[in-house]
Amino acid sequence: MRKIVLLMAACCLCFGSLFAQNAADKLGADADAAIKAKNYAVAFTKYTQYLQQTTTPDANRVFNCGYAAFQAKKYAEAIKYLDMSIQNKKNVENCYVYKAVCLKALNKTADLKEAVTDGLAAFPKNANLQKLFYGFTMNDGLSAQKAGKFEDAEAAFKKCVDLTDVKQKATALSCLGILNSNQGAKILNAAAPLAQSDQTKYAAEKKKATEYFTTAKDFLTKALAIDPANADAKKALTNVTAALK
Repeated sequence: MRKIVLLMAACCLCFGSLFAQNAADKLGADADAAIKAKNYAVAFTKYTQYLQQTTTPDANRVFNCGYAAFQAKKYAEAIKYLDMSIQNKKNVENCYVYKAVCLKALNKTADLKEAVTDGLAAFPKNANLQKLFYGFTMNDGLSAQKAGKFEDAEAAFKKCVDLTDVKQKATALSCLGILNSNQGAKILNAAAPLAQSDQTKYAAEKKKATEYFTTAKDFLTKALAIDPANADAKKALTNVTAALK
């Protein structure tokens, strides 16, 4: 009698597992249909239910869950499943892009920078990741410039010089030119009183200013070489050329 009871218990477990898997498969199929119809909110709900019930989640459905959440603007939830998909090595390049957009929408700047940096390390030519990188890096540079932090501003602008997009590259070069031009002008203006009181010190300061103007001219010339229509670079180059005379 004991053997029969054990056999019946084993059969119950088998049928229970089979029922659960069938239910999970049905949820997965419903989710697939919803995402195909672009019903992203429904697709996300079905995929999460599917993932809760299955013990062997399909990698495509894990990614689809993250994508559906992204499209439904459930950004925090999307990040969770996009990270899972990155770990699964499924659609990794797209996952980094979607994750970065989610983090930007959530105003998580530090996490955004980390995600974009990691994404570019794996996919350096991705235009979307480069665009996101350009956005926050140039903002960092402009903020540093406004605060009078020359080295920080220069370092930020230089990070954008090797980007693929021509206009982004030209703008970064133009910003470097303007940064150096302003630094030269700042030194020259501060040294102006020395022109009458101490010619030696004035000459030394003027030499420093000239070095910045020369560097500025180089950056601005490069900017205009790849983007001749860059108005900021044109104006700055005119001023720098006059300062070097």
